[in-house]
This record gives sequence, structure tokens and C-alpha cells, in this order.
Amino acid sequence: MLGEYRIEGRRAAEIAASVERGIGAGELAPGQPLPPLRELALELGVNPNTVAAAYRTLRDRGVIETAGRRGSRVRARPSSTSRGSIRVDVPAGVREVSDGNPDPALLPPLHDAFAAAAREQAERPGRYGDAAVLPEFARLARAGLDEDGVPDGPVAVTSGSLDAIERVLAAHLRPGDAVAVEDPGWGSLLDLVPALGLRPLPVALDDDGPLPGELERALRAGARAVVVTDRAQNPTGAVVGAARARELRTVLAAHPHVLLIEDDHGHRIVDVPLHPLAGVTDSWALVRSTAKAYGPDLRLAVLTGDAVTVDRVTGRQRLGPGWVSRLLQRAVVELWATDAVDPRAVARAYGERRDALVRALAERGVEAHGRSGMNVWVPVAEETGAVARLLHAGWAVAPGARFRLTAGPGVRLTVSGLTGKDIEAVADAVADAAGAAPARSYG
Repeated sequence: MLGEYRIEGRRAAEIAASVERGIGAGELAPGQPLPPLRELALELGVNPNTVAAAYRTLRDRGVIETAGRRGSRVRARPSSTSRGSIRVDVPAGVREVSDGNPDPALLPPLHDAFAAAAREQAERPGRYGDAAVLPEFARLARAGLDEDGVPDGPVAVTSGSLDAIERVLAAHLRPGDAVAVEDPGWGSLLDLVPALGLRPLPVALDDDGPLPGELERALRAGARAVVVTDRAQNPTGAVVGAARARELRTVLAAHPHVLLIEDDHGHRIVDVPLHPLAGVTDSWALVRSTAKAYGPDLRLAVLTGDAVTVDRVTGRQRLGPGWVSRLLQRAVVELWATDAVDPRAVARAYGERRDALVRALAERGVEAHGRSGMNVWVPVAEETGAVARLLHAGWAVAPGARFRLTAGPGVRLTVSGLTGKDIEAVADAVADAAGAAPARSYG
């Protein structure tokens, strides 16, 4: 059953570590069955309860999955294997349109903001015991949230969106709980959920965001939390509009005890309005990252939510990192106060490239999606072959496997580095490589 690999250990922790070593070394393959409890216990000379505890630990860590009488097996994508590893090596001479990075030309220079922050820091040095969130940062962040109709709530600061989402999930859920996630969706989130020992439940979407019927299905299947991207959804560019927001709020209102997390991924890089879903469930959070508008290395995100959720997050944060650098917060305040980014100009720049690519593909009979943000999603008939053909044609695209659970194959193209002259060439290459994909919701 396991080939030549032998699971070792006398204690549950040792047995679990042995399995993880086998997976990490590639000797236990994704989907490979593990020995039944009693069989492995007999082989190791331990109590079956010890093996059961090891398997339970592995399941909670997202390494294996159990299916009753069908036994346990290595997950198809163990949590220890990041989706980021599903990438294409880009040889010399091939254009990179897979990385999801913003256009450096649209990012503001940071030296003046950090110089101003450093001067202020010199005048009022940060100390242990100071407030975790600078008052001016909280004021400006809350004003922006109020302007977009986000319900009132305290403001916290985290080290990016994923850090915020992880902290909110950990504040409410326990290993084994289910989380409804968009499919296709943000690969890092799809990695995070099983890494926390949680079960992802896929929710299909279209250009207007999650489908209400699909969300209802996931909630009826036991989802304890829902993660929704309001704008510039990665990888599809979907936008939750006013009508879809009303439908989703109606679904959520029937499940008031579900945790709602909204990722406003497109803040300050899109020109479509925000239609928040928050306010119909008891527990909610909304997170806004600075990464796409100001630079990926600016690891800071604004988090708001109901008082209990934010208090749990900040309380746990105090026991770990303590706070996000106030120097960094001061620099972001300076960027906000000086209007270092013109959101309309940035949205227009990305929109012109994105819309041009979608139109060019449509003219070639290729379905493509990208209502907002910097990415275009193209369903394909066969993913591996399409990626390889595009690479041969000189374009490195992101394989759809990085972003999907049960959704059909596709590829993601980031338009940040494209010029007007590139559009026709990349559209020709995609049309040649894509093949005829079946019509379905982002499938």
C-alpha cells in the first residue's frame, strides 16, 4: 500500500511526523491511502488509539482526509504543499503574465512617506504599551470605510489580508469546521483553510460574484464561515454588484450565526463601488490591504468588524507580534493624506489593458472574464496543455490549478505588464492554446 516507505514512531506525535516526512519527501503521494488504524498499530506495536490520535492530528493539520470505512488517505493537496508551487518556470525570452503583481509604474514612490514617518517617529518615539493603532490611522481608515457604507466597527491593523483572515478564522472556528470559499478563488486562501485544519466548501461564482444558490448550498452543508471577495476577485475579476449583494445578504440573513469575512481586494485600484454584505450576521469582518495600490512589500491591512471579533483578533495579536509597526502605519497615513495614489487613474490604466484583452479574446471566439482588477481568467479545455502551448509561444501564464477546487480548468493572465502592442499577440497565443472550453460558471 505504501510502497517502500515505512511509517515509524511509538507516540502519536512521532507517527504524525513520520507521515509528514514521507509526504514532504515525495514518498507518500497525494491521494495515497494510509494503512488502516489497527493494521498500522499492529505493525508499530502500539495501541490503535495512538494511531487514531496521530491520524486525527494529521487531519486537523490538513495533511490527510478520512472517509469513514474507506479509510484515510493523503489529501490531494496537503496543506504543507503551497499552491504557489504550482507555477511555470519562465525561461529567457518568455513574457511573464502569471505573477499577479501590480504595475510598478502605477505604485507611488515611498521615500517621502517613510522620511516623514521617520521624522515623526523621532519626535514621538514609539514605546511598549502605546496603542496598537495610531489614532490618525484609525481615523482615516474609518472615514474610508464609512464612505463605502461599511457598518461601524473598531479598526485593527494586521500584516496583510491573509494575516487578517487567518486571525479572524482562528478567533471563531475549530479544526474540522467548514468554510465556504469562492471557486475559483485566491490560491493563498485555499491553502490557508486546510492548513488551519478547516474544510473548504467550494462556492461557484460568475462575473457578479458568488452565486446565491451555491452559497445557500454550502451553508446548508454546514459552513461555519464564508469568505467573499467584493471587488477585483482573484483570479476572475468578479465584482459583487448591488443586485447580487442584496441576494447574498438575503441568504446570509437566514444564517445569522455564520461568520462573514469580506476581502476588499480591489480597494484603491478599481473604480466600481463597494457593496458590502456585512451587517446581517452576528459575526463579520472586512479587510483592506495596501499591497496592490501601494506595493506588495508594504505588509499592512486594515481590519474592521463586529466588536467581539476585532477584540478577539487584537487580544491574540498582543500575545504574538504585539502590533504592526507604527512607523509603517505613519508612512501609510502619509500616503493617504497626500493622495499618493489616484485610484481613478490606476483603475483606468488596469481597466484599459484588461478590457482590451477580453475584447480581443472575444473577437477570436475565446471566453474570458475580467470585470475589475488586474487579472483575466480564461476557461480552457485542458489546462496543462494550454499552459505548455502558451509557454512555447512565449507567454508564461498562471495555471488554473493554483486557484480552483472543483471548478473546471483555466488559466490566469495578469495584465499589469502588458502594453497596447502586446494585446493582439497574447490574444492570438491564447486563442491558439485554449481550445473549446465547455460553457459553465467559471468552469
